[in-house]
Amino acid sequence: MKISVVARHVELTDAMKDYAREKVDGLPHFYNGLQSVDITFAVDAGEHAVEIVAAGKRKSVFVAHHRSRDMYACIDQCIHKMEEQLRRHKDKIRDRHGPTHEQINESVAENE
Repeated sequence: MKISVVARHVELTDAMKDYAREKVDGLPHFYNGLQSVDITFAVDAGEHAVEIVAAGKRKSVFVAHHRSRDMYACIDQCIHKMEEQLRRHKDKIRDRHGPTHEQINESVAENE
């Protein structure tokens, strides 16, 4: 998975970059089809803003952004939002699959 970090109107420290990368490294646990993640840090009107854009298989794009006074809190909230999106997407994909052959055979045997 490719991770890129971009900063706008703010100077990033290595600690912030490492913290964000460490948090993003856990996202494949929720959906292993991620191909790239872009993290954007910004400061607008005294508020810190973080945006995370994750690209997955089959043109799936997931976006989470948050504004706060604390940059680390923004990262945590974005990761939480992203985890929810990825979990829902994975559940949706899993639910679309029909019953397995074993389940069909069992139901046919019960009906006979």
